[in-house]
Amino acid sequence: MINRLPGYILSFFILVLLQVLVFNNIQFSGYVNPYVYILFIFMLPFETPGYILLILAFILGLTIDLFSNTPGMHSFATVFMAFIRPSLLKAIAPRDDYQPGTTPSLHDYGFVWYLKYTVTLTLIHHTILFFIEVYDLSHIFSTLWRIILSSIFTLIIVFIAQLFVFKKNKRR
Repeated sequence: MINRLPGYILSFFILVLLQVLVFNNIQFSGYVNPYVYILFIFMLPFETPGYILLILAFILGLTIDLFSNTPGMHSFATVFMAFIRPSLLKAIAPRDDYQPGTTPSLHDYGFVWYLKYTVTLTLIHHTILFFIEVYDLSHIFSTLWRIILSSIFTLIIVFIAQLFVFKKNKRR
């Protein structure tokens, strides 16, 4: 992981800038808000220790909160998503477990595995984020609709990024 650290730092800054400058300004009738910055948590290596994962998720969420004027909402949703990630990875692990030196990616583990991984974490993140934002159950159906539409849009962008930006890792 140390040799890939500059790449992760660059990815962090690029995803935050894209989120703040581009994706925060995309809204379709208030229902679709893509949050692609969570791709940073998706792509961290399997071997990332839990405490590092939580710290990185907090820093990522706090950075988005600072630029979006949403005190703690993104931080909480991102940290909770990172907290669930190790359990989810165990639950959906391939029969022969994860190969050393690979990352959770579409290229390394295939479409079905990556779909389960990203859909679950995206739905967790978006559900927490939107229910914290609304803080009211009287709008439950419109909030559920926002969760579904925003998750679909976020996942489309994440899959496009996986196909075209993040190339297959070279194994040694």
